[in-house]
Formats: sequence, C-alpha cells, structure tokens
Amino acid sequence: MNQLPRTVSLTARVSPGDHIRGFEGAKVTVVEYGDFECAACGQAYHAVKMLLDRFGDRLCFVFRHFPQLEMNLCAESAAEAAESAGGQHKFWQMHDLLLENQTYLKAINLKQYATKAELDLGQFDREMHDHLYLQRVQQDIESGLSSHVQCTPAFFVNGVLSDVSVGLHRLEQAIEDELAV
Repeated sequence: MNQLPRTVSLTARVSPGDHIRGFEGAKVTVVEYGDFECAACGQAYHAVKMLLDRFGDRLCFVFRHFPQLEMNLCAESAAEAAESAGGQHKFWQMHDLLLENQTYLKAINLKQYATKAELDLGQFDREMHDHLYLQRVQQDIESGLSSHVQCTPAFFVNGVLSDVSVGLHRLEQAIEDELAV
C-alpha cells in the first residue's frame, strides 16, 4: 500500500495557463482537481461558489481536470468540452453547465451546452472530433498524479492538500487558517 507523505504538496504551480476564478493576487489560492461526472465534485461546486462569495478578493480558485476514467465514462470528453469552451474564452460558463448537469454528459448533451454557452459550434465540433484539448486534460491528470491526487475532488490550499474526505467544512477551515496567518 502506498503511503502519502505527511504533508502533500502541489507540484505544478499555478500559471497563466490555468483556469482561474477570483482575484489572482489573493492571499489564498485553492486548486481543485475535479471530475465533471463525480457526484462529490458536484457537491463541492456549490460549496466553492459559496466560498468565493464569502471570501471575495481574498480567494483565488483554480480548476484542473482529473477525470476518473474507470468510473466515469463521460468525464474525459466533458473535460475536453470545457477546454474547447476555454479556447473561446468561456471555460467557466461550460464548467458551470457541466457541473450543474452531471448526469447528462453524453456527446449530444455537450453540444447542447456549447449552444447554451454561445460557442462557435463549428469550431467546437472540430475540436471535439480531433481531440484538440486531450493533451491539456492529460497534463492536468499528470500534474495531479505527481501531487499524489488519488480521488476527486482534491483541494490544495496554498499548495497543501486539504483533506475533505469527512466534509467540505475542512476546506473552509483551511482557507480561514491561511487568512489568519
């Protein structure tokens, strides 16, 4: 059995290529490795929205893909769809649509969300067909694996893994602790 280091740290620093919501210069940065088809990620999505509202410009939120392919058959294509939307500067609109509609992530649904997000559908179709963003998704997975991510959602608060296995209140507490420093 693999044992994790006592403190698990984020190995891939936040960069301009990441999807960032909130104030980039915030005192606290939360990085989530998530899966659009994961029920726990769906629950976390609502909690993160509340945390962003509560902490305002003191919090920066980053989302990275970590589709659990063995359990969630549509997660990887959903991640690709989010990246395609990101290529049209609408990552967060697609991110929200995917997490708000987790049980409907087949190709036909992804196209409906692309329409709702007002994407260029021709471009979206080409990029999805060619798997243009698959490498980007795989890079996120690799960075998660190098940071010892094993399941989703996985949250790093200022670079340190926050254990949310018993509830998201631990994430809020970790943010509050970092703000108090």
